[in-house]
Amino acid sequence: MKIATSFALACLLQATAYCQQTDLGTFNDQRNRIDKAAFKVLGAYSAANVIYGSIASSQSSGSNKYFHQMNAIWNGVTLGITALGYLTKKQEGNLSYSGSLKKQHTTEKLFLFNAGLDLAYIAGGAYLYEKSKTSTNNPERLKGYGQSVMLQGGVLLVFDAVVYAIHNRHGKKLTGLADRLQLSATGNGIGISVGL
Repeated sequence: MKIATSFALACLLQATAYCQQTDLGTFNDQRNRIDKAAFKVLGAYSAANVIYGSIASSQSSGSNKYFHQMNAIWNGVTLGITALGYLTKKQEGNLSYSGSLKKQHTTEKLFLFNAGLDLAYIAGGAYLYEKSKTSTNNPERLKGYGQSVMLQGGVLLVFDAVVYAIHNRHGKKLTGLADRLQLSATGNGIGISVGL
């Protein structure tokens, strides 16, 4: 009887671990797909801005020239960072529940942190724009750069907020995985049940 009970418990634990690992693997793969899709969207936007900004700055003058010039420069840097992030994004392998939870929280915090930086960019652009009104040293450049930095900071703020919201909603599935496991004790012993 003890051997049969031990065997049944071992099979149950193995099945539980397999179900949880499969669900966690799917969950982590989905998180990676969200990140890669976000990299593609930001990369496409940045590439379009580099091309258009380069062309438009050569055909403009005054503050418009500097506006387009900064759009090209800003998005060139963003494109490089995005490409690096996309190319270095790799599968994490089999993460435990706690490892998956930690990775999910880190991802969400990263997008919140970036949103804070975006607000700083907008404020910096507003400062340059206001400074252009009183500066005697190339005010058109300050105005154009300020307008560009405010615009790009605003676009990044929307981007980071949307991707954070998507990750946050996805992260709630992880709680659902934990809710499916139930530990119970009876007069005969301890049991684990998995809701399928």
